[in-house]
Amino acid sequence: MWADLRHIGRDATSGGYRRYAWTGADADCRDWFREQAEARGLAHETDRNGNQWAWLGDPTAGDAVVTGSHLDSVPDGGAFDGPLGVVSSFAALDELRRRGVEFTRPFAITNFGDEEGARFGLACVGSRLTAGQLTKEQAYALRDSDGVSLPEAMEAAGHDPEAIGADPERLARISAFVELHVEQGRALDVSGDPVGIASAIWPHGRWRFDFRGEANHAGTTRLADRRDPMLTYAQTVLAARREAELAGALATFGKISVEPNGVNAIPSLVRGWLDSRAADQATLDTVVAAIEQAAKDRAQRDGVDLAVVRESSTPVVEFGHALRDEIGRLLGGRAPLLGTGAGHDAGILSAAVPTAMLFVRNPTGVSHSPAEYAAEDDCVAGVLALADVLEGLACR
Repeated sequence: MWADLRHIGRDATSGGYRRYAWTGADADCRDWFREQAEARGLAHETDRNGNQWAWLGDPTAGDAVVTGSHLDSVPDGGAFDGPLGVVSSFAALDELRRRGVEFTRPFAITNFGDEEGARFGLACVGSRLTAGQLTKEQAYALRDSDGVSLPEAMEAAGHDPEAIGADPERLARISAFVELHVEQGRALDVSGDPVGIASAIWPHGRWRFDFRGEANHAGTTRLADRRDPMLTYAQTVLAARREAELAGALATFGKISVEPNGVNAIPSLVRGWLDSRAADQATLDTVVAAIEQAAKDRAQRDGVDLAVVRESSTPVVEFGHALRDEIGRLLGGRAPLLGTGAGHDAGILSAAVPTAMLFVRNPTGVSHSPAEYAAEDDCVAGVLALADVLEGLACR
C-alpha cells in the first residue's frame, strides 16, 4: 500500500507532496482508497461532503466503530501525515482477519477530504461540514489562490456541491472514531515508546493580516516618503515570535501574498496568515491580541492601514476520558498520554462522536516537510496497537 501511494502528488524537485483538495492528485488518492476497499470486499461510498467511507457490515445499523484519517497534504508535505492513518487502518483490518476475529459492530475506514486546508485556507473542511461546524454558505465563500471557489472545484472533480452540509444522521450511527497519526513532535522519541494515546488538542486558529500601503518605485522613493506594508509585516512577524515565547505558546506566519509583487516595486498590499496555538484558550487569546496590537502600533508608525480577519478558530479538545481510558486498558497500559498542538479530524468530530487518537513515534519530530519520517517497526507497532483497539471495540 505504501509503495502504491508513494508516487501520487509527489513533486520531483522538493520531494514533498502536493495533494490538494479536488485536484488530480486528490482524485488519484481517492481512486487508491476505493481500490483498497473493494479489494477487501468493503462497501465504498462518498458522502455528501466528499468524505470516503469503506464499510464492513450495515452502515445504517448504528453503533459503528470507525477509523481512518486523510490523504491530502500541505504544500510539499511529508508522506506520513494523514496517509499513515489510512494505510494503518486497512492493515489493521487485515491483521484482524488474520486473527480470525468476528466483528459484532459495523466497522468503517474513512478518508476525510481537505483536512490540511492547503488549497482553500481552512483546515478539516470535510469533517467540519459533516459536523455542522462549517455552513454551506461559508463553504461556498472559500476560494483558492486562483479565485476558484470550493463548489467550482468540487463540481469540476465530479462531486455535487449542492449536497454539502451537516450530516448528523451519519454521525449518530457512530459509537467511536479512532484516528491513528504520526506524532508531530518528539515526545515518544524522548520517552522511548513506539505508540502513544492523545489526551487533548490545543486550541488554535488562523488569522489573516492585510497590510495596505502605497505602491511606488523602489529606486526613486525616499525611505522617509514610503508607506511600505512589507516593513510593517516584517515587524509583526518578529512581534509574533516574541509574544509566543513570552507566553509559552506558538505563533507562525507561514504564508504571504504580495501585490504587485515586483522586485523593484514597493508593495501596495502585503497579506500574511498567522497560525497560533496554545495550551489553553486564555493564553491563545492573549497572544493573538498582543500580536494584533503590535501590528496596529507599527502600522500607525509606518502610515499603513491594517485589517485583521479571523478565518478559523478551534477550541481546546479534551478527548473523552471513557474511550481514552478504555483504549489504554486495551493496550495494557503501555502507551503514554500525549497532548498535541496539531488539529485533526478527530478533534472536529469530538463534539458529536466519542473520539480518540493514537500517535506513532516520529524520531525527528519533523512534520509538514519531506523529511517527515517514522520507522517501519514503529509503523507496524502502530498497526498492531490499532488492531488491538479495534478488536476490543468492534469485535467483542
